[in-house]
Amino acid sequence: MNQPEYKSRTIIHVDMDAFYASVEVLDNPKLEGKAVVVGGTSDRSVVSAASYEARKYGIHSAMATVKARRLCPQVIFLPVRMSRYREVSQMIMSIFHRFTPLVEPISLDEAFLDVTGSTGLFGEGPVIAEEIKKLIKRETGLTASAGVATSKLVAKIASDLQKPDGLTVVKAGREREFLAKLPISKLWGAGGKTIESLALLNVKSIGDLAALPLELLTRQFGKHGRHLYFSANGIDDRQVVPNREAKSIGHEETFSEDLTDLTVIKRELLDLATRVGERLRSHERQGQTISVKVKFYDFSIKSRSLTLVEPTSDTMEIFQRGWKLLQKTEAGRKPVRLLGISVSNLKVSADSYQQDLFGKTEHREKKRILSEVVDQINRKYGGRTINPAVLVDGKDRK
Repeated sequence: MNQPEYKSRTIIHVDMDAFYASVEVLDNPKLEGKAVVVGGTSDRSVVSAASYEARKYGIHSAMATVKARRLCPQVIFLPVRMSRYREVSQMIMSIFHRFTPLVEPISLDEAFLDVTGSTGLFGEGPVIAEEIKKLIKRETGLTASAGVATSKLVAKIASDLQKPDGLTVVKAGREREFLAKLPISKLWGAGGKTIESLALLNVKSIGDLAALPLELLTRQFGKHGRHLYFSANGIDDRQVVPNREAKSIGHEETFSEDLTDLTVIKRELLDLATRVGERLRSHERQGQTISVKVKFYDFSIKSRSLTLVEPTSDTMEIFQRGWKLLQKTEAGRKPVRLLGISVSNLKVSADSYQQDLFGKTEHREKKRILSEVVDQINRKYGGRTINPAVLVDGKDRK
């Protein structure tokens, strides 16, 4: 097939190397060279990040902690320090913005940059990528890997090929050639079941997939087949979208022991709702849809949601609505392994209050101001200086 026509589009994907674990080593140099895992410490939690030393033992993110311990008994487990990772992430994102306003964060540790309009000032894409990597190392002490290409798809795949501290450049018009030799598992959208189905068609590499007719893939996989076809051929016209908005804000927790006591379950839900409310207010957002998720001891999952008449960021309203939803599940009758609550259908806080005839807005505004004052005190003095009374039970919630 003919290669797509490129109009000097230059996309960089920057991905930090083992970000959470690397920040921990940065803050504690005694961990240098050791197998470090960030995540929950109980046997029922999962790995959030692993240092490259830990990865040599086969440990990777999303792996069960108990399995990671079996693979490497001497591994050092550390708790997640999200506030610290966000702090470092902000430093990294500020570096990106020195080169272009077109920055699309994907997570705390990776982002796409469209530097097409910046090459005249800073040099070609590879030059900019090298400079970004140097600045990250100099200003944060961390390393990053980068991919430079004409599309988001190819740039992201490229950034993963020479980790850690790597740089891979794919020139315009060479996308299909670059992808062809890679295993099909490197392609976005090619998960386990898709790979198994493609193996029946004798597809092992991205090049094998690119050689298949579009009609065959569409017949076999529907719309997903079209996505696979164009991706395998290096065709991706998605734009870099700055200031990407989160679709929802939520928290969930897997417990070291199954919960059966409704009083304990209720307290845990309030703790989660408190965190969600704090995050909503810190982002100056409110949400109109509240959802709860519960995973039981047998791994069955139930979720319930409702949409409010007016959006909210008030902790107690989120909790009370969530508690009513949770009561519509078997929680309390079946042991609970995981509990979560989230708020979606987000809106900017300043736009969400509407005047009414009964003074509801004034009441809601007072609650909002009170919540923000509590947030400010907690940020200033650390942890949860002010907490709902039911959560003050000596448990460490920091």
